[in-house]
Amino acid sequence: MIELGAEVAEALAAGSPVVALESTLIAHGLPRPGNAGVARELEQAVRDHGATPATIALLDGVVRIGLDDAALEAIATRDDVAKCSARDLPIAVARGATGATTVAATAHLAAQAGIALFATGGLGGVHRGARDTWDESADLVALSRTGVCIVCAGVKSILDVPATLERLESLGVGVAGYGTDRFPGFYLTDSGHPVPWRVDTPEQVAAALRARAELGLAGTALVIGNPLPESEQLDPGLHARVLAEALAAAEREGVRGRDITPFLLARFHAESAGESLRANVRLVLRNAQLAARIAVAAAA
Repeated sequence: MIELGAEVAEALAAGSPVVALESTLIAHGLPRPGNAGVARELEQAVRDHGATPATIALLDGVVRIGLDDAALEAIATRDDVAKCSARDLPIAVARGATGATTVAATAHLAAQAGIALFATGGLGGVHRGARDTWDESADLVALSRTGVCIVCAGVKSILDVPATLERLESLGVGVAGYGTDRFPGFYLTDSGHPVPWRVDTPEQVAAALRARAELGLAGTALVIGNPLPESEQLDPGLHARVLAEALAAAEREGVRGRDITPFLLARFHAESAGESLRANVRLVLRNAQLAARIAVAAAA
């Protein structure tokens, strides 16, 4: 049920650095037709920094870890691509479905394959209003029981960031800022909240991963928050306005659960005249590059 691409299998067998990449970003996070091009850019960014990319997806009931060009194109263009979290995988596989993997599913499958580094855009987390709705991303629980190192630009800025940080602490998930003492805010450089630890080089992250294993804590994730430079972030005033309007629109239209994140991100893309989309592409490329550098340091 799990098929390794030839390039990934060869790298893992040789103990060479590998970086997992999610496919929900391709199928549901970026608009067509540019999504396939961005997916190829992400893979190339990993290669350019010394590691092998392993984009993960489900195609016709088979988990593919490392996509060839035809499979990547299918995930980017087919209309029957489901959004699969970890809980969806058994049924989706049994029914022969095609699906794009979320952070939770990608982290689980990467760990199953022995891939320690994972790059994504932003984590899921606790949704605004969760006190009443109990709406919390499955990403958080998945990271509490999956031994990957995930490089991200924090959690999506449409979420309740302080509540998400509290949940990560309760779940025992380590969090550090890369080159910063502040937790990144996805489209924004600074979410307004501190991080408990700071790391400044890939070697420092690799050392933390070695220590985690030796201390018997390798069953939980390590989150590395990699912020956009201030010169590349979305204008904070624009961000605040669009977020308020998008949340109000979601409330009016009754958007809930797994549908709210793509709804809010689509509003951002439309209302910011594409600036949020450009920021999204920049941050995920930066995360892929950093994850590759950490993977190289860990392999060494």
